[in-house]
Amino acid sequence: MKPIVLLGGIGGDSHSVGLSILKNALLENNIEVLYLGIQNDIEEFFKFHEIVNAVLISNMDGHADIYLKPFFDLALKYKKDPDVKWYLGGNISVDKSILNEKKYLDMGFTRVFSTFVDIKQVLIILKSSLSDCKRLPNSKEFFKRNGPAYLKISSDFSVSDFACNNEQFAIERKEVLNHWRTGRAAESLEQNAFFLRACASFPKIMHEAEQANELLIQPRSGVAYKNQQISYFKSFKKFGASVLSYQVDSLTRNNSYFKIDEVLKENIGGYEDVLNGFPVVNQGVEHLREIIREVNAPLQTRHSTRDPRLLAEISYSGGVTAYEGGPICYNLPYYKHFSLVDSIKSWQYVDYLTGLYYSKYGIILDREYFGTLTATLIPPCIAISTNILEALLSASFGVKCVTLGYAEQGNRHQDIAAIRMSKKIATKYLKSFGYKNVEVHTAFYQYMAAFPQIIEQAEELIYQSAITAKLSGATKILTKTVVEAFKVPSMADNIESLSIVKRGVKNSDFSLIDETKVSFEETLIEREVESIIDSVIELGGGNISKGIVKGFANGLIDIPFAPSVFNAGNVVCIRDIEGAVRIANFGNLEIPKEVKDTHESFVKERLRKEGNKTKLFSIVEKDVLAVARSQYSCWPLSDKKNLSFGASLELNHQINEAEY
Repeated sequence: MKPIVLLGGIGGDSHSVGLSILKNALLENNIEVLYLGIQNDIEEFFKFHEIVNAVLISNMDGHADIYLKPFFDLALKYKKDPDVKWYLGGNISVDKSILNEKKYLDMGFTRVFSTFVDIKQVLIILKSSLSDCKRLPNSKEFFKRNGPAYLKISSDFSVSDFACNNEQFAIERKEVLNHWRTGRAAESLEQNAFFLRACASFPKIMHEAEQANELLIQPRSGVAYKNQQISYFKSFKKFGASVLSYQVDSLTRNNSYFKIDEVLKENIGGYEDVLNGFPVVNQGVEHLREIIREVNAPLQTRHSTRDPRLLAEISYSGGVTAYEGGPICYNLPYYKHFSLVDSIKSWQYVDYLTGLYYSKYGIILDREYFGTLTATLIPPCIAISTNILEALLSASFGVKCVTLGYAEQGNRHQDIAAIRMSKKIATKYLKSFGYKNVEVHTAFYQYMAAFPQIIEQAEELIYQSAITAKLSGATKILTKTVVEAFKVPSMADNIESLSIVKRGVKNSDFSLIDETKVSFEETLIEREVESIIDSVIELGGGNISKGIVKGFANGLIDIPFAPSVFNAGNVVCIRDIEGAVRIANFGNLEIPKEVKDTHESFVKERLRKEGNKTKLFSIVEKDVLAVARSQYSCWPLSDKKNLSFGASLELNHQINEAEY
């Protein structure tokens, strides 16, 4: 009899890639899975714990303490079955999580993994502990009848590109500012504009950097309190950061302002590690203005918030001149049941507000899009297409500065081509829609997937990544740290990273690139992106908003690993033998046949290296985890030392009885 497990993420945590990989690894190793996906209350796990042999809970945002508060009460309510094993893993605490494992064991968990653990090891542990599990008849049928009711793809296309006017906006704005007590301080647009004019401008410094061919360096950080955030910002600025950003906490992302209040009140000592980011809304306009007066540097808000409206109001009122996010990039990769129609309407408010500061007061604010998406094995064409579609939506409301984000995938030629083509194609589409005075910038994100656990490899990745960013001509680089695999980075970790990045940028002049290979990737990307965007626009009858909703419903645009029920999830990618991301399954993407044939040839070459009997998803798993497992020679993956990328990895990830 196959053992059966319940698997899912908890709370506001949005990390879905690891869960997806683990689910498929369990299935391939004869373990049945009842899959809850991301963003569940702990009670969901208790509801079904008696029909499984083990419960596997993932938490990657460091707030397991908050999400597991009801555990004891629920254990009593549901008469927790002692025969069922409970496992907790991920980045479970924003402080030193490894020291806190005991409290979760005392809570009732069988085993706790507070640092990275390889899927192979998880499989060994599970197979050993579940070797003598009790029979559980009809579990799958019961779960199907009573489990989470996943929404069907919506047929509601009631969204328009021009859904706001002054009167409607004024009514909605009054409601938005009343969402939380700090909103009232943002009420006067005139006073906000007066303050913003005196603040360091993100659009201005990006324009100047591009004119001077300089790469701006941007670390990410967020701590719970104002004074600590000021201290971080001043240190980053001192050690070479050109621009700065508030990294917002996960509770704010889910608009849980009451819960943040509770956490801050309970934290009598004022320790910075109580939240995994800076609670912009709870801190309010006054504190944000104090911060930018002290720091005097361009500030951005980075967040992935479900409802971004109040956060945008307070950010702009507090001196923030760049605001990240969009209805695609901050929805489908982060939320399970949040419809694109609702998301687009929320972001139309943000874009209208952004455009209003320009049309009424002449203040240009930057809107950046998180082209990183789910971070790993994202083909450039998907990242760039989502960026451009969101930029077109913003420009329709008078936004005059946009930044397109792209996450490094690892093949230097492909990554350079992606940054170059982002700006070129975006500028072309903006002009074709009549938006001729919109500045377009690019943001290069250092590798966003699971990081190397070997410090020397992490250092090399950060250094070489900085070289790639500079060679690509990106406007700015978003930095990572050498401790990404172990913990939430400290101020010292970020400062060390800044030093490595600066050294890479300085030494980029000594690095050569094969422009023929870059040109090949550029041509491929351009044809893919134009095909995707044109198919979406055509489906919407020229209405971008409707095209986006219908496009995702029909799989004409499709994000790998996205947890949203509004994403088709049919596109599958693997690496070719030089580490570039290639599409193995196109789903319903409308891509020209000759372009598909090119991808197919790369995929076939990789499959031959792996052995033709290897399952596709086993290769996906290896590619997602290759960097974390240190199964590569050096960074970037396109380096000649890494040729035959697939051949350097293990061919068989099946776990045999002899292994445990």
